[in-house]
Amino acid sequence: MTTTLHPTNATPRRGLPPLLSLSEAAVARLRRLYESGEEGRLLRVSVGTKGCSGLSYQMSWVAAPGPGDETITQDGVTVLIDRQATLFLIGTMMDYREGALESGFTFVNPNEKGRCGCGESFHV
Repeated sequence: MTTTLHPTNATPRRGLPPLLSLSEAAVARLRRLYESGEEGRLLRVSVGTKGCSGLSYQMSWVAAPGPGDETITQDGVTVLIDRQATLFLIGTMMDYREGALESGFTFVNPNEKGRCGCGESFHV
């Protein structure tokens, strides 16, 4: 005797948030970088092991997407995401901030459970 189950009230699947979104400031900064010294290259975001919390955001310029890289295009700006970083980055927003003494890209990641005191690394 074989029993087949047919769900009558299947719950609809919830969509995943975007893998990575870019703030207006990040788009503007990347556009300037792509138009100047990094013309013809792409920014690749990955996550590596580093620091006291274990993980860190890493960015590098590459000539072309690698095998398995995810491609994010927003407002005409393209960023590559290392496939191994995707689970750590789902729903993350990449921002660019300028301060009196420093400037740079920052990440607002809902998956982070904590950061180290210096801010260089995080854990999920």
